[in-house]
Amino acid sequence: MDACNAVEEEVDKILLKFTGIKEHADRVLSDITNHVESLKKEMDESPPDHELTAAQILIMKEALSKVRETVQRLAGDHRDIHTTICKLGRAIDRNFDSDFASVSREDVFGGFEQVLLLNRVICQHFYRHGMLDIAGELARESGLKSEEGHKEPFTELNNILDSLKERDLAPALAWAESHRDSLEAQNSSLEFKLHRLQFIGLIQEGASRQNEAIQYARTHFSQFVRRHEKEIQNLMGMFLYLPHGVNKSPYNHLLDPNLWSEIYDVFTRDACSLLGLSVDSPLSVCINAGCTALPALLKIKHLMQQRQVAGIWNGKDELPIEIDLGQENRYHSVFACPILRHPSSDSNPPMRLVCGHVISRDALNKLVSSNKLKCPYCPVEQNPSDARLIYF
Repeated sequence: MDACNAVEEEVDKILLKFTGIKEHADRVLSDITNHVESLKKEMDESPPDHELTAAQILIMKEALSKVRETVQRLAGDHRDIHTTICKLGRAIDRNFDSDFASVSREDVFGGFEQVLLLNRVICQHFYRHGMLDIAGELARESGLKSEEGHKEPFTELNNILDSLKERDLAPALAWAESHRDSLEAQNSSLEFKLHRLQFIGLIQEGASRQNEAIQYARTHFSQFVRRHEKEIQNLMGMFLYLPHGVNKSPYNHLLDPNLWSEIYDVFTRDACSLLGLSVDSPLSVCINAGCTALPALLKIKHLMQQRQVAGIWNGKDELPIEIDLGQENRYHSVFACPILRHPSSDSNPPMRLVCGHVISRDALNKLVSSNKLKCPYCPVEQNPSDARLIYF
């Protein structure tokens, strides 16, 4: 964060100087233009065969000299701003480590299959965001088979999400109704929330659409009574305040615009879950995780090089340290032993002790003394053979 702040200060200086130079240039050029225009007008008013007087010649020379001085001054300002921009580049180099290759492995994408997999992930990322032309061109140039089956779910989802941004619920409602059984199987409340927003939209238009809102509630809410009875009761309470304005009633929280943001997220999550897709693009997840882990990796790499132990990292499929990527990036991660801080592997699997705590097999073997094991987290003493292998 300190590095970002230092670079941001340099950027602010450049923007401030840019603004000052632009205002000065606009003002000076405007003055010069007006002066030249006035001279031109004066010359146009002279007779056709009129010869310039000594005073007019002097005025013309002064005007040309003023133009030259202005051009030179603006060129000097341009050189000055160029120098400031160069300082920004040095500030970036000074505050950020650009040797990212030192924490990467060249063999990760060395084979044809790995490159093909990377291109497929990038292509899918473009499909997810509705960039079908770019995805198709990438698939063609990289030799991927552009299957229509890969496009269709993303195309449909993006069209529906675009409609939700425009507050058009019809495409989302049609999709939810066509997938009702599958959504109910995963205990989704998407369809109810879509109908709720549609009903609230009718209520917001006032008493003139009261009958239409009542009919809509009778038609669509009956199927949700069992699961959403309390919410439906709250929605019906809005009718009491319809003549005087629901926005001044205890139900005004139901008019919160954030409900549209919520339905956007709910639809994305439930639709992706239904189609067997991750909510976030795998490419975005990898890039965000890499950006989070990069500072720690650069730091540990630098320390390992200083102590001349950098070779212990090479050729391994695990990181030399455990890196916390945040709660949002915690999935079915590999178990890391809380004692030795090593990730589990086939030769060093996680073991559950009698007391319920989990450590790695290597840690268990190191803690055994006289065929007895004392849990490092609680005072329970137990037999090491009672530990059980567990799977994540």
